[in-house]
Amino acid sequence: MTEQPQKTLHLASPRGVCAGVERAIAIVDQMLERVEGPLYVRKEIVHNQAVVQDFRSRGVIFVDELDEVPSGASVVFSAHGVSPAVRDEANRRDLRVVDATCPLVTKVHKQVVNNADKGRHIVLIGHEGHDEVEGTMGEAPDHITLVTSEADAASLDIPDDRDVYHVTQTTLSVDETRGIVEELERRLPDMKGPAKSDICYATQNRQDGVKEMVARGIDHLVVVGSSNSSNSKRLCEVAEKAGVSANLVGSIDELDMNELCQKVNIGLTAGASAPEHLVQGIVEHLRDA
Repeated sequence: MTEQPQKTLHLASPRGVCAGVERAIAIVDQMLERVEGPLYVRKEIVHNQAVVQDFRSRGVIFVDELDEVPSGASVVFSAHGVSPAVRDEANRRDLRVVDATCPLVTKVHKQVVNNADKGRHIVLIGHEGHDEVEGTMGEAPDHITLVTSEADAASLDIPDDRDVYHVTQTTLSVDETRGIVEELERRLPDMKGPAKSDICYATQNRQDGVKEMVARGIDHLVVVGSSNSSNSKRLCEVAEKAGVSANLVGSIDELDMNELCQKVNIGLTAGASAPEHLVQGIVEHLRDA
């Protein structure tokens, strides 16, 4: 009888919620204790279904746009930020606003405004349709262009006499944007951008954690995160690019135990919007399996 190999579970470090996500969740928690009547949140407070469902069960009402919020009600803006047009609408409708925008996202917004005021054209590297991107572009809609790929950067049409400044969606890693930035710098050698100290490294650090586990020899990666979490999906892609199978799960119920039973060295990590209790729940489940 062949002895079964010993299975090993490797936990990534760092993993899970970043400071901006933790802050946004804490703000909603505090508002639930203080607000009389319904509490509204515009968009998902963070891109994690377990977090959203927990708040829904406690009475939070999530809306896509402010016209779904009664005049004078309390509303929280999500960690991804909003455009000035959204803020203006909130003021017009006398909404009581609490802003849970990540401070690093706010810093990007200020960079856009400051450089647009100097007459520069802004290039935003990001994913089209992402909540953060929509809010950032709204700061200077007539002076900003979204670039999503190296091909976009190569075909960018900006007058030669125009100063250019680039910013990046905060949930992208340095690795993801390196090729785009290099292409922009090749075409626009005088292009300016933020100091490295302004870059959010939460996404990069979590991707580096996956690379470290891959180097240690994991044969499968489980990523805790929601399907609409950009940085969580990228963690899967980092492993797959290195030849390691990976899957994204929002909860224990989504684990493919048939697949995991065939693996020996399993890596476990979490996206920047996935709370640690979800990770520990999966750890316990795999230990008991």
